[in-house]
Amino acid sequence: MMSHSWTYTTWPDPDSAEAAAGRLLEEELCACANIFRGMISVYRWKGRVETAQEAVMVLKTRGELAAQLCDRIVELHPYEEPCVLSLPINRFGSAQGFLDWIEESTRRPA
Repeated sequence: MMSHSWTYTTWPDPDSAEAAAGRLLEEELCACANIFRGMISVYRWKGRVETAQEAVMVLKTRGELAAQLCDRIVELHPYEEPCVLSLPINRFGSAQGFLDWIEESTRRPA
């Protein structure tokens, strides 16, 4: 059984997230991207507490593509240090048909 991955990343705005999602889908590094608009992030950066409006993007992919997906997000991202977190998907709590669709919708790893 293939493993699958759920990747969480934040972007400065929905437009940049959507543009990146389009590239990642074209490159078949993910099967799906969900973009949530209007999140407020409060974080520490370079010794200061910052607040920013951001967009959240969640991507679903094969487990073996997670590292390539992460690297490509970092390449496309405008931030100096982008948030990219990959989590394994528990297949026992997931719809098998959806997991199959992820496999069919992504490329085989290089």
